[in-house]
Amino acid sequence: MDRAIVIVAKRIEAAELARLVRSQFGDMVKYVVDLRRGVAAIGGQLHADAEQLLMVDGSRQEDLWGANYYPAMGAAAVEFTAMINIRPSQGNRSMEIVDPQIRQAVLELTRRLLGDGEDLA
Repeated sequence: MDRAIVIVAKRIEAAELARLVRSQFGDMVKYVVDLRRGVAAIGGQLHADAEQLLMVDGSRQEDLWGANYYPAMGAAAVEFTAMINIRPSQGNRSMEIVDPQIRQAVLELTRRLLGDGEDLA
């Protein structure tokens, strides 16, 4: 079964990540992390779809943050931008995650679950 979005709690296999990257954008994949649960929903066209999937799976919206992952980009692999990040009630008034602690937590979870920006080939 070809799943557009997958939820992972441990490091995703490189072949599965490559499939998700190719299936939508070719050079990147959208994903949403749950900082409380330590999981990520990877794939799909919209961060909102991954966010919804995680909430159905037991996540709370206030724990969810969206980003984009670019394999083969090394240190520049993570882009901390998503519409779901616009959250004035949590002090985030833009698409970009502005809180340095939240950015660092997203980065650490990204490295654990997706990778460090290495090439998938």
